[in-house]
Amino acid sequence: MKPEDLRIALFSGNYNYVRDGANQALNRLVGFLLRQGAQVRVYSPTVANPAFPPTGDLVSVPSFPIPGRPEYRLAFRLPVSVRRDMEAFNPNVVHVAAPDVVAHRAVTWARRRKIPVVSSVHTRFDTYLQYYGLQFLEPAARGIMRRYYRRCDAIVVPAESTAAILRAQRMSPDISIWARGIDREQFNPERRSPAWRRERGFADDDMVVSFLGRLVLEKGLDVFSDAIDAARHKGAKLRVLAIGDGPARSYFEERLPDAVFTGQLTGTDLATALASSDVFLNPSITETFGNVTLEAMACALPVVAAAASGATSLVQDGITGSLSRPGDIDAFAEALLRYEREQALRAGHGQAGLAFAKTMDWDEINTAVMRVYERVIERRRRT
Repeated sequence: MKPEDLRIALFSGNYNYVRDGANQALNRLVGFLLRQGAQVRVYSPTVANPAFPPTGDLVSVPSFPIPGRPEYRLAFRLPVSVRRDMEAFNPNVVHVAAPDVVAHRAVTWARRRKIPVVSSVHTRFDTYLQYYGLQFLEPAARGIMRRYYRRCDAIVVPAESTAAILRAQRMSPDISIWARGIDREQFNPERRSPAWRRERGFADDDMVVSFLGRLVLEKGLDVFSDAIDAARHKGAKLRVLAIGDGPARSYFEERLPDAVFTGQLTGTDLATALASSDVFLNPSITETFGNVTLEAMACALPVVAAAASGATSLVQDGITGSLSRPGDIDAFAEALLRYEREQALRAGHGQAGLAFAKTMDWDEINTAVMRVYERVIERRRRT
C-alpha cells in the first residue's frame, strides 16, 4: 500500500487549543503524513484563540468546558454536519487519540462501515483519579477503557513500559510502539545561558532543579515540593526553576516560595530556560512517555524521575539519571543531594542522556504509525 492511498480521519480531544505534549506529537504526525502524500482530516474541539495553528484540515466538533478545568473542553457528540463531513472524506482508517465521548462515537461509526480503527494512548487517565480523591473509581474507569480499546483494531503507545501495563490489563491483543522524537535544533546543550540564569537571580554555582509542564496536581507537584524540602533538609543547596503554567500555579508557588516561575514558554525561550537548569526532576506517574523528560535529556540534564511508565523507557537508572519508586520522597531527595555534591556524576549522566536523545528521529518514529495504518487496513481487507 502506498502512503498516498491512506485517508486518515483523526479524532483528538485537544488538537491545538491548549499546548501539550500529546497534541504536539499529533500535529507532528499529521505533518509527516501529509508530506508522504497521505490525506488527513482532523476532528477536535476548537476555540477562538488556540495555542497554536493546526497542522492540516481541522473540523470543529461540539464541546463544552470541563467543570473545574475550563481550559480543557469535552467533545460530547457527533452532529449530522460532522458525520456528513466524515462520509464525504471517506476515510480508510480512523485514528482516535483520547477515550472521550466523541471517540467512542467515532469507533462505532467506523465499525459499522468496517473501517479499521487505531487508537493512540497519550495519558494514563485512570491514574488521574488518585489526585482528586477518587481512587475507588479506578477499576470502573479501567473497565470502560478496556471496552473502548478492545473495539479498536490496534493500539499504539509511546513506550514498551506502557505496552506492558496495557497488556497486563488486557486492553488489546495488538499493541505497537509509537515513541516520541526530539527537535534537537530546539533542545540542545548549546541553549544554556549563564546570562539568562543571572537575570533570574541564579548564581553560577547554584544547582538549579527544573520542573517543566502544566501546573496541575496530576503532574506530582506535591511530590516535587516534598522532594525539594527533603533534599534541603539533608543539606543540599539547590534552587528551583518552574517552567509552565496552569490552575495549580498558586499551590506550587505557596509550596516553593523561593522558586523562579517563568510561566508558559515556547520555542527558543523554552529551550533556553530548560538548558539553563542543571537537573530535571519529574515525579509524575500519569504520562505514557514523558516528552519533557526527553527534552531535558536532549539538553544534557540528568533526570530524577519516578519509575513509572513515562520514564522507565527513557531513563536508565545510574546511567542517564535516577529512578525511584513513585512517591518515594527520600529517594528523590537522596538523588538530588548526590547530584549537588558530585558534579562529575551530574555531567556524566547528562552526557549519557544526550547521547540517547540523539537516537530519537521523528520521521523514523512516525513511519511506525503509518505502518500500523497499512497493516490494519490490509488485515480488514482479508476478513
